[in-house]
Amino acid sequence: MPILIAAVAVVGSLCLLDLLLTFGVIRRLREHTALLTTVAPGEAPAAIGLPAGELPAAFSSVTTDGEPVSGTSGLRVVAFFSSRCSFCPERVPPFADYLNAHRIGRDSVLAISVGSGDAPAPYLSGLAQAAQICVEPEGGDICGAFKVGAFPAFVLLDADGAVAVSGHDPAALPGPAALPEPATV
Repeated sequence: MPILIAAVAVVGSLCLLDLLLTFGVIRRLREHTALLTTVAPGEAPAAIGLPAGELPAAFSSVTTDGEPVSGTSGLRVVAFFSSRCSFCPERVPPFADYLNAHRIGRDSVLAISVGSGDAPAPYLSGLAQAAQICVEPEGGDICGAFKVGAFPAFVLLDADGAVAVSGHDPAALPGPAALPEPATV
């Protein structure tokens, strides 16, 4: 009988320890969630890429339609999605809504599918009517030009082709009409 009592005490102690560790993990997850959600709308963490006001480096690519794209001339929005990103598929519908709400034409939008071989990530098929789509490997020309370090990334360009605003959530971006007019020289 004393062995049975000792075994129950050991199992009870282990269960109590497990419960305490679980509460600790839950608390840490809540802290991390709070840290991730404290980024203000329109504010970009340093990992997104170029800061506001900087021009991206020169780049060139070909869209999935075979059209050449080079530099930011004529572009208003550039979006970066990765085939390995778990958040990217859920950001595509709000991105399409953003483009529709602000009436941004397909020729002014470039969506980059990173690391998905020769075809865009399957979840980008819904953007074919709203954006030009390019496919590139990780560390490709366009990602390098914008210094993108995290996905998804959305970059709103001013009329001069410089970065105006960037972020991970398209709903937090202002409309292109809200940007100041370019300086005239």
